[in-house]
Amino acid sequence: MEFSLLEMAAIAIALDEEEAEARTKKNQVKRKWSVHPLWRRRQFDGEFNTLCRYLPDNEDKVFGYFRISKENFDILLNELKPALTRQQSRFKTPIEPKQRLAVCLRYLATGDSYLTISFSFRLGHTTVHQIVNSTCRAIVNVLMKKVMPQPSEDNWKLIAHDFETLWKFPNCFGALDGKHFVIEAPPNSGSIFYNYKNTFSIILLALVDARYKFITVNIGSYGRNSDGGVFAKSSLGQRLENGTLSLPAGRQLPNSDIIAPFVIVADEAFPLKTYIMRPYPGSQTIEDAAKTYFNYRLTLARRLVEYCFLRRIEMAPKNVDNVILAACTLHNFLRNQNDVAFTPRNTEQSISEFRQSMLDQLRPQHHGQSTNDAFAVREKFKNYFLSPAGYF
Repeated sequence: MEFSLLEMAAIAIALDEEEAEARTKKNQVKRKWSVHPLWRRRQFDGEFNTLCRYLPDNEDKVFGYFRISKENFDILLNELKPALTRQQSRFKTPIEPKQRLAVCLRYLATGDSYLTISFSFRLGHTTVHQIVNSTCRAIVNVLMKKVMPQPSEDNWKLIAHDFETLWKFPNCFGALDGKHFVIEAPPNSGSIFYNYKNTFSIILLALVDARYKFITVNIGSYGRNSDGGVFAKSSLGQRLENGTLSLPAGRQLPNSDIIAPFVIVADEAFPLKTYIMRPYPGSQTIEDAAKTYFNYRLTLARRLVEYCFLRRIEMAPKNVDNVILAACTLHNFLRNQNDVAFTPRNTEQSISEFRQSMLDQLRPQHHGQSTNDAFAVREKFKNYFLSPAGYF
């Protein structure tokens, strides 16, 4: 019997569909219960009912468990409650908003796996996954515009005033850095997420103000990219390059006649620009005390961004962006609730200690295509810091 081309094509499609259906059935795991017997005792044995309900009696324990005070937990719950409330059905009682928030905060505070949280709270693994991701989305949707607004020109001036007052670096409107977050290696992703630390990661690029709050963040770039490359492609980098960020015009540095632009402070991973100040290469500072002192002053202002970064989070790329953005939003929310500029330990590092640490960490730096104007701006700040008006 002979078949036409059309008939043969139809037979091939039918065989492919049959094979795909068989493969799907093979991969499917038949559930024995709608709710596992262990989880049915959640209201008696789950951590939320056996521990969390009694934590408010001890403020220190609340903070140790959630990394947030009881007062701020209640404020946050009040803000998020409408977004976390689920409708009652005839067959299932929804998980209350307070427990949803507790699960999410415990995950963010510890970095524990979904499986660990699942056993602790007597919730299904998939349920924990859904709670964490939906609560993180709620945090971003409800709070982000409130705690991380787009700065205006007046806001940039206030940020610069704080850097001048708190960190002795005038005309500075932010500290910039990148952070790699380890992720589960995505299937068939090749080397795009593979970074110089020999792990798979995505990058968080953050601009932070003088009070340890995120001004803007860029999340999701592949781990193989450099911090400078991520910055160049980011919205922040492009707006700075084309002059559309609503920055104030350059002004005189305090108690001097030196006019300098507003700048970001960053490390050697970023290019030197008229709006980005990076350190002098270590090789140039060995015999040059002036350049060493400039690097010291820049680092005092820059390294506060490192105190804002989160611990590692291991999960799939499709979920990690949402969780990191929620953590940054939550960080700003908490800073607003307790807005006290603090000085971390080891900030008051002596110049001699700083100089030695630079020599210990000396490594080749990529200078990129910096312009003469960018070098001139850095020289202006260096000369100002060495003058009676700028030295401290």
